[in-house]
Amino acid sequence: MTLRLRVARTGDELRVEPARLVVAGYTARDQDAVARHIAELAAIGVPPPASVPVFYDLDPALLTTDDVVGVAGGNTSGEVEPVLLRAAGRWYLAVGSDHTDRDLERDDIAAAKAACPKPIGTAVLALPDDPAAFDLDHVAAVSAVDGVPYQSSSLAALLPPGDVLRRMGAAMADDPLVTDADLAVFGGTTPLLDGAFVPGTRWELALRLPDGTDLTHTYEVKIDKTGECPR
Repeated sequence: MTLRLRVARTGDELRVEPARLVVAGYTARDQDAVARHIAELAAIGVPPPASVPVFYDLDPALLTTDDVVGVAGGNTSGEVEPVLLRAAGRWYLAVGSDHTDRDLERDDIAAAKAACPKPIGTAVLALPDDPAAFDLDHVAAVSAVDGVPYQSSSLAALLPPGDVLRRMGAAMADDPLVTDADLAVFGGTTPLLDGAFVPGTRWELALRLPDGTDLTHTYEVKIDKTGECPR
């Protein structure tokens, strides 16, 4: 599976063939906010994580730049996330959505995440050789569902990229950073404006940098009547 992307500011084409996909959860810097988010999920029947942050090792074939994706049920939702991409040894930033099956999530969070595609935008930003040197604090993360604002805050609410990667390496028995293979890491998401998941149809995502560079993606979900999730 090859992702065909474009590097912002240069227009260079980039091909990424991810060998691993890791989705990080509960990555807020504010531990009180993490506790509130866990409580929000518990209120709808989602079990608490075994550790914080938590890292889900998923099939990289879930990654897609398509503007229409298939889901198996009506109760799914997405959210805006910074995505760290490593391609040919270099790091890039993309915008993505950890689209998740909210019904399945009540029983098995990993399975709920694995049940849906993971859309990302085609425009990416080249990062320093050491992604820990890149400051995300002044990057805005916004999303809307069916035209209604859904998220709007700064990525300062999340752990810095270097911290996420360090914790990932320590938490996972098979550290994805040990090899130079292409890799995608979803870095977590910011709070929902109304604190509740919305099972919408059209999702608009954006990471907005201080210099005016926007990393965006818009996609729609279609319910597949066969119960499968085409990508």
